[in-house]
Amino acid sequence: MRFITGCPLWAEPAWSGSLYTRGSDADERLAQYSRVFGAVEGNTTFYSLPSEARVARWAELLVDDFHFCAKLPREVSHAGRLDPAHPALKAFLERLAPLQQRLGPIWLQLPERFAPEDMGTLADFLDSLPGDYRYAVEVRHPGFFRKDDAERQLNRLLHQRSIERISFDSRALFASAATDPSTLEAKQRKPRLPVHAIALSERPSVRFIGGMEQAANWQALAPWLDKCVQWLQEGRQPMLFMHTPDNLLAPQLARDFHAALCERLPTLPPMPLWPGEQEAAETPQQGGLF
Repeated sequence: MRFITGCPLWAEPAWSGSLYTRGSDADERLAQYSRVFGAVEGNTTFYSLPSEARVARWAELLVDDFHFCAKLPREVSHAGRLDPAHPALKAFLERLAPLQQRLGPIWLQLPERFAPEDMGTLADFLDSLPGDYRYAVEVRHPGFFRKDDAERQLNRLLHQRSIERISFDSRALFASAATDPSTLEAKQRKPRLPVHAIALSERPSVRFIGGMEQAANWQALAPWLDKCVQWLQEGRQPMLFMHTPDNLLAPQLARDFHAALCERLPTLPPMPLWPGEQEAAETPQQGGLF
């Protein structure tokens, strides 16, 4: 039984002293992150590819059973028609190949304009992808969220290929009354779509977009707690990624959810200790003069 959780990034200096040890550099933060969390969203690959040296270093630092969920480049997913012969796709796969089993599921995030009538193009594209990797697809067109023939056709298309459909939940964000810049920016950038809890493979994937209010976050998370219990009891390994507007609270939200899940399923392994907190506990405290 394994529950896989993670955040949208790892290189957050503000997590030093809690998740990370104080003074840790980028490499140390990645290594420490991968010992606590089972996955991370590789959103940066949507915009540009990391250098060969950087990928080789990631491969050295990441534990063997980690999941680096890299997003396909926007030149492939957003520039026009899905093209399996696009040079950016080949460059992406070649550049990230050193991650080996740690790469994936690879995410294909489709733009809102990608509609149900484009499913034939999606099927051809997916069938052309190398079979060495796992994949997941995120759709954003409202036509895929009506519980009708179009949505059933999409789910069947993905299920037949053992490809997961990413569930996206931004209810807590849009329920937030906060007016801080991070929340307002997140509301402008994140989609607001119906929430469909879907499992088409052994690793159902959820992206949860929370707000600054923990009460609202937990109101939206409660159904996911029930769903993850169900998936785990079915023998699946759910993947849940936690976002908050500035992501400073994302690790704690993930830890709290994991702890609540362990209360429901006592045989589920607990989340490992955070290196920064462990360091603080082990550091002798300076006493007073007397």
